[in-house]
Amino acid sequence: MLQLLHGVTGSLVKLNNGGFEDVVIAINPQTPEDDKIVNSLKEMVKEASTYLFNATKQRFYFKTVKIIIPFTWTKKPEYRRLTIESYEEADVIVANPYLKYGDDPYTLQYGGCGEQGRYIHFTPKFLTNDSLHNVYGPRGRVLVHEWAHLRWGVFDEYNNDAPFYTVGQKKVEATRCSADVTGKYVFQTKDGKTRTCKYDHRTQLYEAGCQFVPDRKQSTPASIMYMQSLSSVTEFCNNNSHNIDATNMHNKLCNYRSTWEVIMTSKDFADSSQLSFLPPDPTFILLQTQDRVVCLVLDVSGSMTSNNRINRLKQAAEIFIRQIIESGSWVGIVTFNSAATIQTNLQQIVSDTVRDSLVTFLPASAGGGTSICSGVRKGFEVFLKKYQSTEGCEIVLLTDGQDSTIRSCFDEVQKSGSIIHTIALGPSAAKELEMLKNMTGGLRFSATDSLDSNSLIEAFTSISSRDGNISLQAIQLESKGQNINPMQWMDGIVSIDKTVGNDTFFIVTWSETAYPPGIFLTDPKGKKYSRTDFVIDNTNRYMARLKINGTAEVGDWKYKIQNTHTGGAQVLSITVTTRAASLTVPPVTVKPYLNTDTNKYPSPMIIYAEVSQGFLPVIDANVTATVESQSGLAVELQLHDSGVGADIRKSDGIYSRYFTSFNGNGRYNVKVHVQGTDKAVGYVQRYNQALYVPGYVEDDVIHMNTPRPEVSEDEIQPDLGNFSRIASGGSFTMTDVPPNTSSPPDIFPPCKITDLEAQFEDDEFLLSWTAPGNDYDIGKESSEGGRHGHYDTWQ
Repeated sequence: MLQLLHGVTGSLVKLNNGGFEDVVIAINPQTPEDDKIVNSLKEMVKEASTYLFNATKQRFYFKTVKIIIPFTWTKKPEYRRLTIESYEEADVIVANPYLKYGDDPYTLQYGGCGEQGRYIHFTPKFLTNDSLHNVYGPRGRVLVHEWAHLRWGVFDEYNNDAPFYTVGQKKVEATRCSADVTGKYVFQTKDGKTRTCKYDHRTQLYEAGCQFVPDRKQSTPASIMYMQSLSSVTEFCNNNSHNIDATNMHNKLCNYRSTWEVIMTSKDFADSSQLSFLPPDPTFILLQTQDRVVCLVLDVSGSMTSNNRINRLKQAAEIFIRQIIESGSWVGIVTFNSAATIQTNLQQIVSDTVRDSLVTFLPASAGGGTSICSGVRKGFEVFLKKYQSTEGCEIVLLTDGQDSTIRSCFDEVQKSGSIIHTIALGPSAAKELEMLKNMTGGLRFSATDSLDSNSLIEAFTSISSRDGNISLQAIQLESKGQNINPMQWMDGIVSIDKTVGNDTFFIVTWSETAYPPGIFLTDPKGKKYSRTDFVIDNTNRYMARLKINGTAEVGDWKYKIQNTHTGGAQVLSITVTTRAASLTVPPVTVKPYLNTDTNKYPSPMIIYAEVSQGFLPVIDANVTATVESQSGLAVELQLHDSGVGADIRKSDGIYSRYFTSFNGNGRYNVKVHVQGTDKAVGYVQRYNQALYVPGYVEDDVIHMNTPRPEVSEDEIQPDLGNFSRIASGGSFTMTDVPPNTSSPPDIFPPCKITDLEAQFEDDEFLLSWTAPGNDYDIGKESSEGGRHGHYDTWQ
């Protein structure tokens, strides 16, 4: 179970005899120190554990919870050292919203019904301001509401977009579950008074602005996914209480099954039974983030001389040392073939001089056999020369070879508390490599021998710190490689927006001759840079770099690179990285995810990309994914935020698509490219959240809560300018892919239509829907004599 969850969500949670162990709650490093937050978290989880136990019919409770304390908070004796836990992979995060409004507790969900979410988000204000109890209910109940989203992939039973539905002639009901929840339909006027809602004959619903205000005292026990704040609510909706008529996301995505039915089909339910004892109070373990400690463990066996691998490794690792690893981190380097050698012990990156020193220890030659465990053990040795333990330290392990003895160090790895990120280079890297990643919670990448894919550099540029301090992390703006004929050009545009620009590097690499290509770069104000402005080190004659002083100009940077090698074509590449322009304004980021990292044909892959500025979803961007098989064949796929196909909700900043173009077994690597315009950032209310209750009816008197804060357009249009982002989505492995044939069977069905709508006009029904693809949401669906289309809406 642990291995499975790592591949899908990164969660470390284990279920042990009904108790959820190793739930990770992480406090954002920019959150000011406040012991009230930690105390509130403990109280919330304790309350939630009892509520969850009763709501699940004595099956589940919270057993052990780890709370990650920021590095900047005062150190205390009870704070333990982090091992494989991280802010980026936490189940619950505590962070301020980007905008000053919005303390809604919510769960980031991008998968379908029954699929686990990414994380639960609570704000410090939600945890410390008791005045919010009246609108969300007790915090423990809110946590259970969100935990059901996160763990079991259920959805809300209310709907802010469709708050009412028609059930008969002039009969309107509030979207809710169960329908037995009673209350009044009221409209709040500008002076704060309320009146009964008016019926709209055109829509056959209540007027816009009408709200359903529940009675404070209820008799129904359902449901937690509607309004857990009601004291009578102690259950999830089941077959007896479920409202199949409600126009909510849960009915839409879960085929009208009740929440409890979905939970009963989960692996958790299959692996549990009713408990005969009252669960103990949760145990809390406080962990604190520490300095980042990384050891590069690099393969220098004989096979690394093939396909220019050793030089490409040196280029990619140098970019990691010079541009990606954060200041203040500790870095060591180990190389291995049949034995391992420490090239340099840990050095702390406090200046560019240290970075220069580290680069000199990167390998330039290769030979010998492959002993992966020798490299890993030597990496542990590097850590232990400075620290008493290897816990929380990171290894970046790159290899291109097979090793029959790789399992010999698995026990040591599992006990080490270290994180191992794996990079499989070429088609023959050990198949057990990802097992090291799975047991340590690391990242997994693969890179092909296709020189123009730039996949090796992209792997290294994606291994940033996972402590949540995005303002200090490197962000990739461009990654492009092409095979260019003699005297021909590779050109393009890199867009730098207002949220980034510090520590900006332009890196150009080439493959065939030590003589550099022609390089021409123009900034948005017309300032020109040429090859003479780029630095080429004697240690790496196939790479030139330019660091922009200060903060780079906002706008479009244009580049032209010419192959001046007259002896033939060569691969030219450009990589551009930067960091945030401000410590207080979050940069635009893209975070790719895969639905699984181990797949079996004919199951499709789903590729997701979360594009956001802080917690503000970025919509209307152009997002593409490139999927490259280990043979080097690449397929480009447009991702959509349209609410159909693999994408469960329109305009939420989560771009998605099915992928079915498999051309063989083995590893596939994924990268995502985002291009946006200055009008691409839009605010949408986070979904899958605890309902903001408008008020309550007590003794037939309506008591309204303070209206939910609204955000004005002026506050949510930061005028970013054009922007571009590149991020590696890691890799996945396919098995059972049939050999290519001239006429492969049509095995992938169209995906389900989820946006069918009906409108009644002039005694006629007007039906509209989005046509699916022939293969899930890919290609064109067609039927004899019928309409066909691809992402078109038919009426």
